[in-house]
Amino acid sequence: MRELLLGLRLLLGSGRGNRVRFLLMTAGSAIGVCCLAVVLAIPGILAAQDARKAAREPDCSNGRGACLSTSGEGRALLRVDPYGSEALTRIFVAEGNTPIDPPPGLDRLPGPREVYVSPRLHTLSALDRDLARLLPGKEEGLISAQGLAHPDELYAYIGGSREELRDGGHLSAFGGRSARYPTVEPSTLDILRFTLAGVVLLPLAVFLSVCARLSAASRMRRLAALRLLGLSRKGTQRVNAAETVAAAVLGSALGLGAYWVVNQLVSRTGLPGFKWYPADGSLSGYPLLVCLVGCPTLAWFVGRIGARKAAANPLAVRRSAMEEPPRLWGLLPLVPGLTIVIGYCVAGATGNVPTDTALSSILMPLAVVLVGTGLVLSLPLLSRFLARNVARTTGSLPLRLAMRRNEVEPGGAVRVATGLVLLVFAASLTQGVLIELDQVSKNNAPVQLYTMSLRAVPQEDERAMTEVPGVLGHAVLTRSWTDPESEVFRPSTEVVVATCGQLRKMASSVENCVDGQLARLSVPDRAGAEIGETGSRFPLHLQNSAGELETVVVRMPRRIIQYQDDSLTQLAGSGAVLIPPSSLPVGYRPQDDATLALMSRSDPETVVSVLAGIADVDPTIEVDTNGVDAAALEQITVIKTLLAVGMVLGLVIGVAAYLVAATDRAVERRPQVTALALLGAKPRTLRAVQVAQVVLPLALGLVLAVTTGKLAESSYLVTGGGAIFWDGAGIPLLLACALGVVVIATLGSLPLVGRRIDPELIRRD
Repeated sequence: MRELLLGLRLLLGSGRGNRVRFLLMTAGSAIGVCCLAVVLAIPGILAAQDARKAAREPDCSNGRGACLSTSGEGRALLRVDPYGSEALTRIFVAEGNTPIDPPPGLDRLPGPREVYVSPRLHTLSALDRDLARLLPGKEEGLISAQGLAHPDELYAYIGGSREELRDGGHLSAFGGRSARYPTVEPSTLDILRFTLAGVVLLPLAVFLSVCARLSAASRMRRLAALRLLGLSRKGTQRVNAAETVAAAVLGSALGLGAYWVVNQLVSRTGLPGFKWYPADGSLSGYPLLVCLVGCPTLAWFVGRIGARKAAANPLAVRRSAMEEPPRLWGLLPLVPGLTIVIGYCVAGATGNVPTDTALSSILMPLAVVLVGTGLVLSLPLLSRFLARNVARTTGSLPLRLAMRRNEVEPGGAVRVATGLVLLVFAASLTQGVLIELDQVSKNNAPVQLYTMSLRAVPQEDERAMTEVPGVLGHAVLTRSWTDPESEVFRPSTEVVVATCGQLRKMASSVENCVDGQLARLSVPDRAGAEIGETGSRFPLHLQNSAGELETVVVRMPRRIIQYQDDSLTQLAGSGAVLIPPSSLPVGYRPQDDATLALMSRSDPETVVSVLAGIADVDPTIEVDTNGVDAAALEQITVIKTLLAVGMVLGLVIGVAAYLVAATDRAVERRPQVTALALLGAKPRTLRAVQVAQVVLPLALGLVLAVTTGKLAESSYLVTGGGAIFWDGAGIPLLLACALGVVVIATLGSLPLVGRRIDPELIRRD
């Protein structure tokens, strides 16, 4: 306790420079804790949103998920449709004779032709007529915050009758164990945690360590004096730790206060694609403990380690003895990390993509942490090696002076460059995550395909569906019937029921099509199915509106149509048989797993308009927008936004680490700069020395960061299971970032040399 009190007294009574250093340490800790709080708050925000989603889940809805109720008198249908990159969720409900408690956010269930909507859906539906058509009925009120995952959610409860919702599931209550469509899927959440750990947490640990070691040289001289006056070794370490812990504690409190302000402001304005309620972002329990205890604990250990040299050899510190060169153990984390990363890259290059995702989910984060830590620990060793060799060979006086200083004190300039090096490494890793996300749930095709079960579309509604404005063409898709009890297996044949005119409206290329004649479809670059020889027969089950069945036997045609459409999932595969509607009995339609397919342009406005037109015919029908997963698109938007937040935090941490370390280094280097100036060195020479001392180690670190970052990115893409392994397009952006970092470091090094010479700075104390 005596040493702790001594440390605090030295903190308050050792001059203005020491107090400035303490304020700088406190400000750095506050920035770091605020960034840490943002990262730790993200899982809590997502969990709060998913909890509200789970509380409103109907216990059974049209077979999507587990049907927990089989005897409820109510009915429920769940429909999720795309609205741009967002998901529009509609819950159709019908109450039976037994009352059902309303879901959170509602005072009562809507009756037939009554609608309750979220506030944002209320605003948008008043502006977008097509969106309003998807909400059949009269708006009776708004859903309160208890029933919404976030303020911008597009959600609606639509009342109906039991007859209208006959295809729905039994409904007896609302509330489930988990959300049917979580804000972020668990597997995707693992990607987010993995990326934020590399982008934010690793640079943050380095930044907090830098803040805890400000003015290391002057502090070590003071601690060495205390040691020579009789203070014990452990006591000397505790004195230094007391100063760093005091700054960390105050910084933690300020950082949490800053986070509270940020949470209140940003939650109300929202981020692109991601918004939350302020209460969801409140820290409690484990995150709060990490912020209040973790930062001071790190400062304690850094303070004790930093004072180890002064406590062990105080005379060497007071006499400014030459530092011991860094040892090879700094390369220890880098070697196994690069081994894992290079191993995955080689596996991807040779076509031996790893299939054990469980092992990869452990090895990849471990490799990223090892490589990032190795970058930090190996930079002093590599910087000293570079400085010694350049100093021996160069004929330039400024460069030789700079390299000799880096050789004697390799950690000084590296401390300034570390944050920026980690920033470039993290940027490369984030590129890989964004590439993987861009490969899923995205329709880049010029047309959009819609499919729905033909059984759910009565014959009188089928014509209305095909005449919806915006629909380019339509067809009926089915497969031939196969006897499951037959001893000889015969694969089913894909069938397209359409005229040549219908086919031409849906396809970009149709050649050799003759009206009224059967033909096979041949799709370029797609292998045909094993459908039998020309003249072979296959049965097709049909049904009319009265429920009467009929079987038609179709002969495999000889004619071949060259066919190609532009949809993401093509209307038909190579080898499918085109059957004109005139070849079927009047009034009969295919029965076995038949679907009605519509096609339109793929721009968001047209898609919403077509869905609204379909809803005008039957608002409860389930429409599959092939190639577009509305819930997945919304999740990807959230992930991209959170990754952007992580990159911004990484940029703040990297720049803050540079500013703090550069400012501290400028103060520490004043005696050496003054001595050189008194010996006759010109200001231009001194500035060149300062720039070279920072830029050369930084350039070395950036080359290493770009190389290891691209390797880590490629190995991540290999283990992600996507189609892209090598990101050549991202290299120019990464090099531009590295060049920008060098320019910033150069400009930041110029003011370190002042115009006025102060001999007092080299006075022996």
